[in-house]
Amino acid sequence: MQSDNMANGVLKQIFQELHYKIIVMNPDPVMDLLFSENLIGVDDCCRLRQPFPASRDRCRELLYLLQHSEHPQVFIRLRLALLELPEYSWIVEEIDLKLPSLISQLQQLHLGDSTDGMSVITFGLGKGQFIIC
Repeated sequence: MQSDNMANGVLKQIFQELHYKIIVMNPDPVMDLLFSENLIGVDDCCRLRQPFPASRDRCRELLYLLQHSEHPQVFIRLRLALLELPEYSWIVEEIDLKLPSLISQLQQLHLGDSTDGMSVITFGLGKGQFIIC
């Protein structure tokens, strides 16, 4: 559970860094996948679709909604949803390019806080796994 929270936090940071690139996509297929997994509700879907005719605005609002989510795997599941949609493979590639450097930074922080220096954290992110020792 702790590794899921850490992986989700890493992905949350990456999605925030890539925000300006991601908002150009049409979020509707992603919203449909997130809705089917109970990560966003009916009210959220209606709220995102009604007042925002431009997909850029809907995408921005979806990302803001997810940033405020308390679901412990929301960004892990968002990345997995993007994997299912071939038109968004470029976003997953951008995310995966950022993962090694962020994981390296986290490893340094974690080892500094560790009492034995031998803790292992696994990031199970679908396409691949990252392990920090």
